[in-house]
Order: sequence, then structure tokens, then C-alpha cells
Amino acid sequence: MSKRIRAPKPELVRSNRSRAVSELLPDIGGAAFRKFGFVQSSIVSRWPEIVGERLASASAPESIRFPVGKKQDGTLTLTVKGAHAVMLQHVVPEIIERVNRFFGHAAVARVQIRQGEVIAPAPRRTAPPSLRPVPVEMGEGIKAIADPELRAVLESLAAGVAASRGLPKVS
Repeated sequence: MSKRIRAPKPELVRSNRSRAVSELLPDIGGAAFRKFGFVQSSIVSRWPEIVGERLASASAPESIRFPVGKKQDGTLTLTVKGAHAVMLQHVVPEIIERVNRFFGHAAVARVQIRQGEVIAPAPRRTAPPSLRPVPVEMGEGIKAIADPELRAVLESLAAGVAASRGLPKVS
């Protein structure tokens, strides 16, 4: 009998840093997503980008079922809020087109709609505006601008320029 010699497992590199949950999600949720036919978990996480915020607030992908041995012409099952099912039936061709464009091939041929509870996607947070004072030497020209929105943007830009160290000198 011959014994198999196994290659030693490479040591895991420890980074000693905290990692975002989104960085860990593909590893953790991969098996669960594959169980429901999602080859890529990104279709669930990027659903608002694929179909738009309005449709994503009323629907969520539940599963994609492919014919045996194929990865195309599948059936996408959507969970839809009760009253929105009729509205979604009218835009099914557009949903199929957008999902196929996301995959890059004809992955979905049919959409099955199931009424149920849809968890609303988390609203995207934007960074709060910086309220640093504008340096005196940069603020004189900005004060003469009449449009308040343009003035606020230019003040923010001036504060960013003042906070930076400047460009390196070219010799």
C-alpha cells in the first residue's frame, strides 16, 4: 500500500486588523447562496442597482433555478409586496433584461412572482459635509459668489486644498 503524501497547508496570514462584514460575507454566505441558485451573492446585495431603487423597495430576489446541467434559461423567483405584484408583472421583461445584463449572458428566461414580506434595503449613507473654516486668503473671492450652493461647494473645496499638504515640487 502506498500512502499519499499531502502537501502541507499554507499558514494563514494574520493581518491583525478588523475586517468589514462585507469582506467576510462571500466566504460565509457562499454555500447558502448556492443552495438557492445564486451563483453570485452580489445579485442579492446589489438588487437596488440592478432593478432600481423603486422596484427594489417592493421586491427581493428569492432564488434562481436553472435546468439540470445548465447555467442559462433559469427561473428567477421574486418575493414581492402584496399590492405590487400586478405592477411588477408589467415590467417583467425589463427585469429579465437587467438581470441578464448584470450576469453578462442569458441567465434568466422567466420570472416567478411570489407575494410575501420584503425587507426594505438599508438607505445609503452619505458623509456629512465638512464644516471646517475656510482660510482667510482663500475665502475673499468665494464670498462674492451669489449662488449659495456653489459657494458651499467652493468653500468645501478650498478647505480641502488648505488641509492638504500641497503638491510636491517638480525640479
